[in-house]
Amino acid sequence: MDQFISDFLKDPSGKNLQKLSVEFLPYYCMLISKVGGILSQETLSCIQKALQEGKLTDLVNLIQKALTIVEDAFLQIAVIGESGAGKSSFINALRRLSHEAEGSASVGVVETTMHRTPYQHPKYPQVTFWDLPGTGTPNFLPDTYLEKVGFADYDFFIIISSSRFTLNDALLAQKIKDVGKKFYFVRTKVDSDLYNEEKTKPTTFTKKRILQHIRDYCLANLSDIGVSDSPIFLISNFDLADFDFPKLEETLLKELPEHKRHTFALLLPTISVAAIEIKRDFLKEKIWLEALKSAAVSFIPFTPFVCGFDLPEQEQCLKDYRNYFGLDDESIEEIAEKLDTSMEDIRGCLKCLNFWSLVKDDSISAKVIKGAESFFAVKGGPESSVIQGLKVYILRLKFLDTVADDAKHLLKMI
Repeated sequence: MDQFISDFLKDPSGKNLQKLSVEFLPYYCMLISKVGGILSQETLSCIQKALQEGKLTDLVNLIQKALTIVEDAFLQIAVIGESGAGKSSFINALRRLSHEAEGSASVGVVETTMHRTPYQHPKYPQVTFWDLPGTGTPNFLPDTYLEKVGFADYDFFIIISSSRFTLNDALLAQKIKDVGKKFYFVRTKVDSDLYNEEKTKPTTFTKKRILQHIRDYCLANLSDIGVSDSPIFLISNFDLADFDFPKLEETLLKELPEHKRHTFALLLPTISVAAIEIKRDFLKEKIWLEALKSAAVSFIPFTPFVCGFDLPEQEQCLKDYRNYFGLDDESIEEIAEKLDTSMEDIRGCLKCLNFWSLVKDDSISAKVIKGAESFFAVKGGPESSVIQGLKVYILRLKFLDTVADDAKHLLKMI
């Protein structure tokens, strides 16, 4: 079990809490994902202070407030590009929708976006992708572009091209930078470039060389138009696991505000082991905070009866994790169609679908703990804290690890 949670549960006395307050930040830094955590430095300092002063009620309130902010965070993503650049395909790929699916962004060889168009994520309604018109048309000149599309609404901008970036792109990037927003250059359709190059020059074709040529061309192109310090992300909208999409994911997560990282991490498709691990890390951090909160609040008599982690909450927790990793019933059905196999075959190799097998424990020790849980929930105090903290931490982590491992197994099958 996590050492910090274990030390907290063993001795919740004032003296030990002061010791733990010193160790809180180092433990937290070890726990968080390589792309950062979900708590701001200000929140971390306040939690550390509450521990130092032994104010468990303040600790609970701080963690609950932070988790609420994280869970309710809205994310507005602006995608800009000329006609045919692939911005609508990019949006559909991140929303895990086919081009023919209901509610998908319109895809075409002519300009299909004449005004800014919002597309909500089907699973995460607090996330909206904005399909924005390309710059340079009479209605969207660079000087007035940001004001017309409402630049203040967006968390960051993705500027897309399928060939070369233009002077208008450079002017727009500078204006985005001037208003304090982040922007990223994404070069799409590299899979088509590779295919064409291999067909026309089969004897001299080298994938690595062609990709480097595309990257160098884009960087030189941007340098020529006055943007010399921006990375280029090469992607294929039809194969997100390949090329630079994983690097783009990590960059966006690192540069987002802390409370919005969790939302963005959850919407990312589980197209690689690395993506699954990033998602697992964010959820594990949240479990750690929830266990710490549950342990602290359970000092209060009767509290576990009101806000304990019991069967309905446990079942919903597992359901949420399945949804996050694309193992909900609808996604499993889509995977079965993709693999041309039956739903039963897919379900048969997934352990996370059987809730009762994960929570049922008829052993004598489990029954003793269950009885003690009820007794100490009435009484409150350190014993109640230990039981509830362990329960939340162990069960949630068990659900998470089972779902993540199933996601990896299914990824290999695909």
